Amino acid sequence: MDNHQALGEYLRARRAQLAPEDVGIIGGGRRRVRGLRREEVAILAGISADYYVRLEQGRNQTPSSQVLDALAAVLRLDADSTAYLHALAGPPISARRPVGKTERVPAGTLQFLDALPMPALIHDRRFTVLASNRMGKALSPNNYAGTNLLRAVFLDADERQLHRDWSRVTTDAVAGIRAASAAQFDDGFLEDLVRELTVESEAFRRLWARHDVHLRTGGTSLLDHPEVGPLDLRHEKLTISGTNGQTLVAYHAEPGSPSADALQLLGNLAAAEQR
Repeated sequence: MDNHQALGEYLRARRAQLAPEDVGIIGGGRRRVRGLRREEVAILAGISADYYVRLEQGRNQTPSSQVLDALAAVLRLDADSTAYLHALAGPPISARRPVGKTERVPAGTLQFLDALPMPALIHDRRFTVLASNRMGKALSPNNYAGTNLLRAVFLDADERQLHRDWSRVTTDAVAGIRAASAAQFDDGFLEDLVRELTVESEAFRRLWARHDVHLRTGGTSLLDHPEVGPLDLRHEKLTISGTNGQTLVAYHAEPGSPSADALQLLGNLAAAEQR
């Protein structure tokens, strides 16, 4: 699928998420399916219905920034979703890129990662782990280089049990990978990963069909660790400069909290295993 076909899919998906009342349409009449009608979106955006239909069908490849911003306003898109919409309307992709080789983390960043006292890892733009420190590996057996975190959270039963808020984690993960895909619609790895998860996971199928887009820079992770019990951790996501979208993720607990004590115990256990 090229990005113009993806543009049509995105518009249809976001249109289906809105009720007439959401955009000020009162008494919209009986509808066979939930969502706005094409002509309603067109009128609210100030464009012709025929023009909008061509956009949904992927037949109009040059929507202006003004049209895209008008559509974003009608569809109630936030900043991340609006940026994704603009990316979808970019120049067409002529060929599918081959899957690239595994990226290397800068040497200085690896030293910094190993020196961190809290669990931390580095993943690429496809959510594949490139490196992790000792505490990161102790936090989850999936925090090892080569593991794709999106695949793990949907298909690994142990990873699912680790997350007390699995539903939110998966929702954010799918929205994040869709946002990351905006600049790489021809990425063979991502195409294969989405195809695999669509077949193997009903939960992924449902979330992917929503076309949600979010870029999270941090948040809270609610875990139930098999060795140390409940952990309420903050996680911070920092983009590594000079790389192709590599991200450092670090987990930390509120000082003096039970989670901080549990995290300290996890560190002690990890150190003992390494001896």
